Amino acid sequence: MRESLSRGLKLVLNPARSLPAMPWSARRSGWSRPRLLTLAVLGLGLWLFGVGEAGLINARLGNTPWTVLAQGVSEHSPLDIGGATILISVIVLLGWIPLRQRPGIGTVANVVVIGLSLDEVGLAILAIGAGSAFYLTANLGPGPRDGWMTGIHRRFGYPIASVRAAIELTVLLIGLALGGTVGVATVAFALLVGYCLASTLRLFELAVERREGSVTPRRARP
Repeated sequence: MRESLSRGLKLVLNPARSLPAMPWSARRSGWSRPRLLTLAVLGLGLWLFGVGEAGLINARLGNTPWTVLAQGVSEHSPLDIGGATILISVIVLLGWIPLRQRPGIGTVANVVVIGLSLDEVGLAILAIGAGSAFYLTANLGPGPRDGWMTGIHRRFGYPIASVRAAIELTVLLIGLALGGTVGVATVAFALLVGYCLASTLRLFELAVERREGSVTPRRARP
């Protein structure tokens, strides 16, 4: 029991600082031909993310920072939140240019799947963090907003959790200025989603380490 609690505490206090390579990760990022397992993990991650976003909207305790921004845009345009999310994702892609971040299959899927799934019912912050970990480790290209996170992390070496929190808080303030709904859940999301993502990535790393450690090395043939 103590050993389990100790492992859990280490996981919470020591989240991953970068994206690990997982068994389902594409061998080449971008537009390579992915395996069915890789596509399945990508789809699962995007669905979980969208479901989490929708869950926070339906809880009426405040939306995620990016949804606050999308809501603000929808207040000043004929678009609904899902449509505004897709539009913002496309605009955000322009910010990838100075970061030298390349799009991939997952980038396009992120724009479409998450934008559409915002119009359905779902869960919340943990689902978004876990979903992000799944689709990012598919290595088929990050979502438009995630591209900033991974690009800044790669170029400057800042921890993923810290970069994500800084981005979310900045977007929250812009969305608030545009008239988006901010509540307790909004602030909690901005502060915690990066940490949930990094903790899930660390869990993936531990699972791979345990798997590799349990594999008995093959003896060399004489």
